[in-house]
Amino acid sequence: MFNLPLLTYIRQGDLMGALAYLAGCLIIIFLVLPFHEYAHGFAANKLGDPTARYSGRLSLNPMRHIDWMGAALIIAVGVGWARPVPVNMRYFKHPKRDMALTALAGPCSNLLMALVSLLLFNSIRTLFTFWKPSFLVTSEIALVILSFVLETLEMITVLNVSLAAFNLLPVPPLDGSRLLTALLPNGLYYKIMQYEQYIMIGLFVLIFLGVLDGPLNFIRTYALQGLVWLADLPFRFF
Repeated sequence: MFNLPLLTYIRQGDLMGALAYLAGCLIIIFLVLPFHEYAHGFAANKLGDPTARYSGRLSLNPMRHIDWMGAALIIAVGVGWARPVPVNMRYFKHPKRDMALTALAGPCSNLLMALVSLLLFNSIRTLFTFWKPSFLVTSEIALVILSFVLETLEMITVLNVSLAAFNLLPVPPLDGSRLLTALLPNGLYYKIMQYEQYIMIGLFVLIFLGVLDGPLNFIRTYALQGLVWLADLPFRFF
């Protein structure tokens, strides 16, 4: 209940962990979330819907994408969201299929960023395993910086996987709610969406009570295992 990662690091006296967590959150908010929303807009545009392009959302400028409530939740509990990219299904040739593909583009972008973070982590670790420059061996500051960078990359990986799992929940305004268009009859889908603001309130309550921790941890664990396996492949011979 009330899982607040930053406070947990502070209570444990783990200053490095707290700083790495904050750095990871800021990178997620100002770099990863814009890429996530850009991926939605890019997919929709390729599938025939220019709405995101016309509204200026085919951009990596974070100010065009940030939802400050979603950003605050990322810092508070490790999951959150940006402003949803507008999508108009009427432009799609195959509305249900194309809407599902557009929705999946966001979580897939998070998994891609998580993989990139793991590859960077493995590259840096491998480099300094085989090449130990004198300044790194003799300087405590250099070692602290290296440790901070590696821990931040780990945080970015975990946060990206958490966001991918979280956004696939079938709850507005998350991407999983858009996937419902491919699974539910139109009438039932639009009926559910009429209660979007009430569902969002319920989502906030579930997040802060920790009710979603179990299923999210399950998805996160197996997704991380798969990504770690993939990221380790290029380094098996070192």
